[in-house]
Amino acid sequence: MSAAKVVTFGEIILRLKSPGHERLLQSPVFEATFGGAESNVAIALSGYGVPTSFATALPSNAIGDSAIAELRRYGVDTRHVMRRSGRIGIYFFEAGAAQRPSRVVYDREGSAMATAEPGSFDWNAVLNGAQWLHVSGSTPAISESAARLCLESVTEARRRQITVSCDYNYRANLWGYGKSAPEVMRRIMAHVNIGIAGREDCQKALGIQMKADTSSGEPDLQYYAALAQRVLDEFPTLDKQVITLRESHSANHNGWSACMHNREKLLVSRRYDVTDIVDRVGAGDAFSAGLIYGIVTGQDDAAALEFATAAGCLKHTIPGDFNRGSVAEVTALINGDSSGRVQR
Repeated sequence: MSAAKVVTFGEIILRLKSPGHERLLQSPVFEATFGGAESNVAIALSGYGVPTSFATALPSNAIGDSAIAELRRYGVDTRHVMRRSGRIGIYFFEAGAAQRPSRVVYDREGSAMATAEPGSFDWNAVLNGAQWLHVSGSTPAISESAARLCLESVTEARRRQITVSCDYNYRANLWGYGKSAPEVMRRIMAHVNIGIAGREDCQKALGIQMKADTSSGEPDLQYYAALAQRVLDEFPTLDKQVITLRESHSANHNGWSACMHNREKLLVSRRYDVTDIVDRVGAGDAFSAGLIYGIVTGQDDAAALEFATAAGCLKHTIPGDFNRGSVAEVTALINGDSSGRVQR
């Protein structure tokens, strides 16, 4: 197998979802699949034809075997998955509807990835031939050792002049080991070239002191231009700061767009009115994968932003964490084909 163009590093987790829109354990049944920010990005990129490798730690048991088999099913290189003692991280998911929001319960403490130590990975092997490393703020939140591993990964990548992207992915329910998100994430950010954030991630993950625009109405683009500029000023290694702009009207109806500051100007994507949402989990990861795809295939910033936004839009229509869309489907949406008519 040839060397991966993109490497993602983080944790793949078991997703246990209640059926349909039921509450957790309303029925004694869970739909068991896999997910996790960095694995979601790897799978989406592999589906776009980008050679992609995923580095993680998984338990030496049948569940770990199944996670690896799932990654391989989508063409992701798993040579750098480390097997060790421990367990797989889990999240329980309850899909919301109308005015009832979706709900996530994490069970990731003591996982194989959470207990892995710096020095566990052979970075010469993991990063051999790579052009890009992608990480997220989810993995550093699960334990202090995982945070140190994540810092090690981006340090090693930048030492090799590999482009590093980071989706800040602030998850309040994960930060429980005594370190705040800004304490950890700001050290990681010293090695990042492309920053990706949701509407409140810059403030909560990085500790940027600007009041968050949390309204469900149309985003204030002047505010986000100033916020992105502030992040670029505080982190000189950043070439671009990208922010997804979700408007949550209900659990089933969101507005979806994004902006990018590339140190020259603010670029703003098309806005999509996403109704009848099937599953919004993983939309940010689909966006990240789309952005990486656009950049590594030579698109300019405006085109890469549009591809990422369209990819994230389509993910809302697909159950599960993984974005199973194709380049052709994303391109069709960009070109205005949003009717949903049957393709024959």
